[in-house]
Amino acid sequence: MTHDRHSYAEPALVRTTHLELDLALDFDEKVLAGSATHTLAWTDTESHSGDRLVLDTRDLTVLGVEGQTADGWEPLEYSLAVPDKELGAALTIRTSKHPRVKVSYRTAPTATGLQWLEPAMTAGGVMPFMFSQSQAIHARSWVPVQDTPSVRFSYAAHVTAPPELMVLMSADNGTTSRRTGSYDVVMPEPIPSYLLAIAAGDLVFEPLGERSGVWAEPATVRQAATEFSDTEEMMRVTEELFGPYRWGRYDLLVLPPSFPYGGMENPRMTFATPTVVIGDKSLVSVIAHELAHSWSGNLVTQDSWDDIWLNEGFTSYVENRIVEAVYGTEFALMETAIKQHATVVKLDPLTPAELAVELPGLHHRSEYHGKTSTGPLKGSWFLSWLEERFSREVFDPFLRGYFDRFAFRSINTDNFVEHLREHLLSEHPDVVTDDELAAWLYEPGIPAFAARAVSPRFQVVDEARDLWLKTGELPHGAGQWTTQEWLRFLDAAPDVLSPLLLQQLDRAFGLTGTANGEIARRWYQIVAASSYEAAYAEMAEFLTKVGRMKLVLPVYQALAGTDRAFAAEVFAKARPGYHPITTAAVQRILGQ
Repeated sequence: MTHDRHSYAEPALVRTTHLELDLALDFDEKVLAGSATHTLAWTDTESHSGDRLVLDTRDLTVLGVEGQTADGWEPLEYSLAVPDKELGAALTIRTSKHPRVKVSYRTAPTATGLQWLEPAMTAGGVMPFMFSQSQAIHARSWVPVQDTPSVRFSYAAHVTAPPELMVLMSADNGTTSRRTGSYDVVMPEPIPSYLLAIAAGDLVFEPLGERSGVWAEPATVRQAATEFSDTEEMMRVTEELFGPYRWGRYDLLVLPPSFPYGGMENPRMTFATPTVVIGDKSLVSVIAHELAHSWSGNLVTQDSWDDIWLNEGFTSYVENRIVEAVYGTEFALMETAIKQHATVVKLDPLTPAELAVELPGLHHRSEYHGKTSTGPLKGSWFLSWLEERFSREVFDPFLRGYFDRFAFRSINTDNFVEHLREHLLSEHPDVVTDDELAAWLYEPGIPAFAARAVSPRFQVVDEARDLWLKTGELPHGAGQWTTQEWLRFLDAAPDVLSPLLLQQLDRAFGLTGTANGEIARRWYQIVAASSYEAAYAEMAEFLTKVGRMKLVLPVYQALAGTDRAFAAEVFAKARPGYHPITTAAVQRILGQ
C-alpha cells in the first residue's frame, strides 16, 4: 500500500517505525499537550527528492517541529494545510531525511477522538474521566501521525496526570493500580494508528487469569470481573484454533456508559462498554469479538478502510467460533441467526442499485469513516461458507496459516485472494467455482447459494410471536427466554404495534426499564415508532444514560419519524454525556 485516500500520509516516501509520546493531561482545559517523536524509515536516503514528512492532524495546535541531527535537535520548517471537514489538515514538514522528527503540539477541547467526562458522568461520581477512540481516523485529533492502517509502529509514552487518577494506554501497563501522577508505558509490537488509545480515571484492577484482567471504577470492577470470568478460556480456545496470542497480556477496561461502541480492540487493553455487564453473560460475545481482533485486525490488518471486511468480517467469524467453543453450538447459532436476519430483512426491499451501495462485493471501495455497515457480516458469512465447503479440518489450518503468514502486516483484499487461491483453492480444486468466488467478492448482496443459519429455538419463538400477533395470546415460557430469544422475538416483530399489544407485552414481561441494553434498544425502537407514550419517560432515561451508538441511534431514528421535537428535547439533555462521535451521528439523524 502506497497511498490511503483517508490519509494525507505518504508511506511510499517515509514511514514511522516507532513513536515516542510525552503528554500532559489537563482536565481543566480538556486538552493533551506535549510532543510526538517519530523514528523514521526513509525509502530513499541518498537523493534529495521527497525530503518531506506529511502527517495527519485534526484541530491540533502545532507549537514547533524539530529534527534530530548528529549534534542534537534543529528547528524544521512546517506548514498546516487548509483543513478538510472529514480528513483534517495535512502537516507538511521539510526535512533533510532526519532519522527522528519531534512535533510539539496541543489538542483542542473538541478533539473528535477524546472525551472528557465530569465526575457526575462516572460510576463513582467523584473523579473525572477521559478516554480516547481513535478508530477510524480520529487518532489524528490527539496525535500528529501517519493515520493510516498501512503504517505500523511500536510506541512508548510518558504521561503526566492529576495524581489521584490512573492512566492506561493500549500498551504494557502492568497490573498495579498505584497512582503516581507520572506513568510510563511501552507497546513493543507494531500497531496501526487507529489502535493508539489512552484513558485516565478512578481505575482499579481485578485479575481474571494469568494473562488477563479487568480495569474499572471501584464501584463496578467486581461485577465486571464476574461477567468476564471466561476471558482466559476464550484465549485458550482461540489459540488452539488459530495460533498463539502474540500480545502478552489481554486486559479489559470498562468505560463509562458514554463510550460510543460495544468494544474497541486496542491491543493489550480492550475498551468495553458497561452495557454488556448485566449479570448473566448473555452479551459477552462482545468480548469474544474484541479478543478475536487480536488475530484479525490487530495482528493481520487491513491496509486501508476500503478493506474493512478484512478486519471486521474475519473477526466476526472468529468471534462465532470462540462463542461456540465456550458457550455451545446453540448459543453461537442464535447469535449468527440474529445478525443474518437483520441483514437479510434490511436488504430484501432494496433495488439492485441500492443493494450495490448497501452491501456491495467484498472487493470494493468503502466509505468507512467510523460507522459500521452490513459489509463485515458479508465477510464473516463468506468465511463460514468456505468453512462449510472445505470442512473445518481443511479450513482451520488454512486460516491459521493466514494469520501466521501476515502477522504484524497490513494487507488488502488482493493479498488475501492470492493467499486463498495459493493455499486453499489450488490444493483442493473443484470445491469452489470461479463464479461462486466472484459472487462474494464482486457482486452485491448475499449470494443466493449461501445457507442461512436456522435455530430450532428461534422457530419456537417465531411461532409464539405469530400466534400473539394473530390472537393476542402471550408467548408461553417467555419469562424464561434467553436474551437471544427475546432479541429474535422483537427483531422480527412489526415496526409499529398497537398500544394495546404493547401494553399487554410490557405488563407481562416488564420490557420498559429493562437493564439489558440490547433488549431495550429493540423495545424502545418499537415504542418510538408506535408512539407508545407510556414508555417515553423510561426511553428518555435510557437515551440519556447510554451513549453506545448501536443502542441509541436506532431509537433516535424511529423517534425522528414520529416525534422529532421529543427526540430533540431528549438529545439536548443527553448530549453533555455523549461522545463527539455519537453527538455527530445523532445530529445527522435529527437534521441539526
